[in-house]
Amino acid sequence: MKSVYLAASLIALSSVAKAETIAERGQYLVTTIGGCGNCHSPRQGELIGGTIIPGTELSGGAELDEDIGHLSMPNITPDADTGIGQWTNAQIVTALRDGRRPDGKILGPPMPISVYRNLSDNDASAIATYLLTMKPVKHAVPRSVYKISLPENYGPPVTHVDDPSRTDKVAYGGYLATFGHCVVCHTPAGKDQPSDMSRAFAGGRKLPNGSVSRNITSDPEDGLGKWTDEQIKVAITDGKRPDGTALNRIMAFDWYKGITPSDLDSIVAYLRTIPPQKTP
Repeated sequence: MKSVYLAASLIALSSVAKAETIAERGQYLVTTIGGCGNCHSPRQGELIGGTIIPGTELSGGAELDEDIGHLSMPNITPDADTGIGQWTNAQIVTALRDGRRPDGKILGPPMPISVYRNLSDNDASAIATYLLTMKPVKHAVPRSVYKISLPENYGPPVTHVDDPSRTDKVAYGGYLATFGHCVVCHTPAGKDQPSDMSRAFAGGRKLPNGSVSRNITSDPEDGLGKWTDEQIKVAITDGKRPDGTALNRIMAFDWYKGITPSDLDSIVAYLRTIPPQKTP
């Protein structure tokens, strides 16, 4: 009987040991599917796709001259002077989901606020918690200067979003893919809007490094319809097509390598459900 109790106790202790803290959940989201460091980290050489300077992660990334203005990726480490060290957890959550800084000013592109609005309360707070526990890095980065008018808001303030169910693979995969802002890059630009959502995931968007995003719908010819689950996973985590050629490094597969196998399964299950579309 004692051995039964001992076994049960060990199982319970193992479960506790494996339990994810709030900061760990935030770290996981930021450093894997979120790919935040892909934009917010300084590079050696190429502004996009170059090697990140060790010890400077998330301290501010590329400055790009685009049609919409001069875009500068801010320092999101908790440095008090050049980062977000004086922001509260709630202010970071507001910036993520409502696109508004503590001073009331609106955040502009390429920050994908429209999809971050779907972050659950717990996940948004976990991200903020992790960012505030990071090592601060002093790195002053100028603010973006836009040639376009930014919206007054991205919609009504987000007040509550439940945690997604992890037992529904497709729904949870959709939640993760949404946070990973796959739709932002893989949807063509609209005529009078940033994205033509009637062609969501159909690819064809011109990206900052001159490449064009590919179709990731379930179309058998233009999309991923003939790819195996394993081939899709290799593309996401290793940046390789089924024929072995390399994907463009603007894709954040260096971060996606850390996605757990179960989460990767969910993302692939979701991608399978995207209706087929032809590339524009």
